[in-house]
Amino acid sequence: MTKIRLPYIHEFIDRHHKLRRYVRLPGRKRVPLPGAPGTAEFMDAYQAALAGEAARAPIGAARTVPGTISAAVVNYLASSAFASLAPESRRTRRNILERFRAEHGDKRIALLQRMHIDRMVAAKAETPAAARNFLSTLRVLMAQCILEGWRDDDPTRGIKLTSVKSTGFRTWSEEDIAKFEARHPVGSRARLALALLLYTAQRRSDIVRLGRQHVRDGVLHLRQQKTAAVLVIPLHPELAAMLHATPSEHLTFLTQKNGRPLSPAGFAHWFREMCHEAGLPAGTSAHGLRKAACRRLAEAGCSASVIQAISGHASLREVQRYVEAADQARLARSGIDTVVAAFPSTRKGRAVVE
Repeated sequence: MTKIRLPYIHEFIDRHHKLRRYVRLPGRKRVPLPGAPGTAEFMDAYQAALAGEAARAPIGAARTVPGTISAAVVNYLASSAFASLAPESRRTRRNILERFRAEHGDKRIALLQRMHIDRMVAAKAETPAAARNFLSTLRVLMAQCILEGWRDDDPTRGIKLTSVKSTGFRTWSEEDIAKFEARHPVGSRARLALALLLYTAQRRSDIVRLGRQHVRDGVLHLRQQKTAAVLVIPLHPELAAMLHATPSEHLTFLTQKNGRPLSPAGFAHWFREMCHEAGLPAGTSAHGLRKAACRRLAEAGCSASVIQAISGHASLREVQRYVEAADQARLARSGIDTVVAAFPSTRKGRAVVE
């Protein structure tokens, strides 16, 4: 039997002793080929790979029914819009969509109506943040469906959530910081974690990636994972002391006990345990230290622009709140001091505050 020779074919025996064949074109991912060379199945797949059709097919498309919610999710997860998100945002959206797909994947995406989404959002009423994330994720999914021509309308349009008044993550007080430092001594991983968060004002996703390679001549150089902002931050003397007191031979300052790097989620879980050990209130988190760092900067008289230069917030409006709160407290103290000086008390004896 004459052996068929085709360009760009790569074949090998895998660990299960099975012959595998791929099309490998320069600059493209390899494409698996089914069947035996010369068969219609094989040649159709080969021609499609050469034409680039396989490269454009969404990951998992072969395992889904076209036009279903499952297919829509697969298509979005393979899109450039999803790929451009920060890793943590991708993780969050993927989890939401995979749960949505598991519950409704076999249903037609074209039949999804506003009343259906209303009911899904209402079911999450007790967890407003989860409801908000779910709705915003469905909106980008619908936008992708419209772009692909799978729908002409957006069933999420007009759906509004009940606004929830919240200050977000609890900001650490100076008493909280003192209690944590009293429980976790210098040289411990927990104390180093506190210093990294408090004296850089960075998110957990950036803290877990920091290592000696990011420090040059007493200056921290990093690119934020969420915003891609490039920051150059002088090391605070206290942070420099903590780094010196906590030697590390690993690529990152913070690691698991076995030396492996920490994931952002793993770090958050571990740090909550450290907060619990220190006797801090429930809800005290790593992000609250980022807020405490911004609070300290504002109380020291720094402008919103200065705070943003360190924290890397995407918007000045986000840090303006810290400045306004610090200014309010400063002005209130000044006002009371002015009134006391202008209108001294005429009472005799010691004032009593009830």
